[in-house]
Amino acid sequence: MSEDSVPGPTEWGTSVGVGPWGGPWPDDDRYDPGLLAAGDRRNVADRYRYWTLEAIVADLDRRRHPFHVAIENFGHDLNIGTVVRTANAFLAAEVHVVGRRRWNRRGAMVTDRYQHLRHHPDVTGLAAYARAAGLALVAVDNGPGAAALETAGLPRECVLLFGQEGPGLSPQARAAADLTVSIAQFGSTRSLNAGVAAGIAMHSWVRQHADLSRVAGDIAPNP
Repeated sequence: MSEDSVPGPTEWGTSVGVGPWGGPWPDDDRYDPGLLAAGDRRNVADRYRYWTLEAIVADLDRRRHPFHVAIENFGHDLNIGTVVRTANAFLAAEVHVVGRRRWNRRGAMVTDRYQHLRHHPDVTGLAAYARAAGLALVAVDNGPGAAALETAGLPRECVLLFGQEGPGLSPQARAAADLTVSIAQFGSTRSLNAGVAAGIAMHSWVRQHADLSRVAGDIAPNP
């Protein structure tokens, strides 16, 4: 049975998600029998309701964009969870954590289960990975000499690199970058929250390179 022909989900009152599947179960191994029986409360797009985690990741892998995101984690930055969640929303290929391996996953809202994560002990390791993969390393930083993100052309295949909250990018990260871009600001503060800056930069990449006809949307299967 195709995804477009299966019965629609049964609404589950005011609870998050959907209740048990209504009608005959779909003959499709993407669907999780436990979720079909009990309902699906996960924060996933409607097209993925009742799918197994593995099936969702496989479908995302088929559609991922060729940009990566990296964030330095020398001070156990609480913004990393937000960066991971945003990277999932914009379908980044991978998220790279540079520095400390451990980070607070609460802000990711479980999206780290659907997003490929890679750890590098230092910027040298990240830069070596980027070179081997043919990815331009693009630092997002408001220091001297940075090009305006609003007018700069971002490479299609790249790693968008962000610093930790407060000090921003390390000197090693700035030196390793192939390109540095800054986000225009008009108020009194000297910097943006790292999670916010990451979202702006990722959306700039999407505006320049993404095929908007492939937006997943939140469309439920047809009844």
